[in-house]
Amino acid sequence: MSIVYRIAAIFAFGLSLLASPRPALAEQISVTHWGVLMYGAPYAVAIEKGYYKDAGLNIDGVLTSKGGGTTMRNVMASDLPYGEVALSAAIAAMKQGIDLKIIHTGVRTAGEILWVTTPDSGINSVKDLAGKKVAFTSPKSVTDMLLTMVMDKHKIKAETVAAGGIGSGLTMVEQKGVVAAPVMDPIWSKMSAKFKPVFHVADELPPMVQTVGVTTTEYAKANADKLRKLVQARKKAVAFVYANPEETAKIVAKHYNTDEKVILAAVKNLSALKYWGSGEFEYPAMDNMVKGLQIIGEVDGKIDWSKIVDESYVK
Repeated sequence: MSIVYRIAAIFAFGLSLLASPRPALAEQISVTHWGVLMYGAPYAVAIEKGYYKDAGLNIDGVLTSKGGGTTMRNVMASDLPYGEVALSAAIAAMKQGIDLKIIHTGVRTAGEILWVTTPDSGINSVKDLAGKKVAFTSPKSVTDMLLTMVMDKHKIKAETVAAGGIGSGLTMVEQKGVVAAPVMDPIWSKMSAKFKPVFHVADELPPMVQTVGVTTTEYAKANADKLRKLVQARKKAVAFVYANPEETAKIVAKHYNTDEKVILAAVKNLSALKYWGSGEFEYPAMDNMVKGLQIIGEVDGKIDWSKIVDESYVK
């Protein structure tokens, strides 16, 4: 074969590669507390069941963080600037001038959070907390907000203590440093034999939207169809979670690298609360979260949802 012929053949082969459709590069989305808390269950299902692939998307994994501004920064830094973050983090970012859009709701209640104590503590109700040391996770956190709201409701005062996290709060309860501390699933399903509930937020306060799906305004303008597919794939996964708790537990346990029985108990607990929203906006529950954030000084004034919400992706 002559050199000229070989060069021509190589050139033709190169053109054929350019003309052939190339698989899209795999992308990752951001989900707050992925692998630890249950916000991410629908995303694990959507990946495992192929809902993203069915929609022509190549999503192969999830970026995670401990929540708050870190998750928001992950969204902003990603090649795919979309993720599920705390509503409080989204509002804080917008207050700082970051041009974002909320395109769906995620977790529609904080009712899964409860305060627990030891079986021998003598603490049986919210009113028994009066004058005692009670833990929350960190200042201006959701648990700080919820504890304040519940105590205000019952007109009691307690000495509140920042434990630094869920695990450290439970350790403080065991060591009698505080009489009660917050916990949530799947940690509660794993630790429930060691503690007893003092109160469930679901029994004390109205629904509050915890998380929302966000993207940048610029990305939304250029990728509306892709974002719509992402939102609809999550919606399909939420329906699967409610209809198939056992299989969901298998999937989430695999992606979270944790115990399937614990996850199944958590899925059942959270399903009873209708924990995962399908994406539609629940403005009263969003307003309830804002009212709580106002109490702890994280939000000033009301939020005009019409300026930061785009409902077109959930229709």
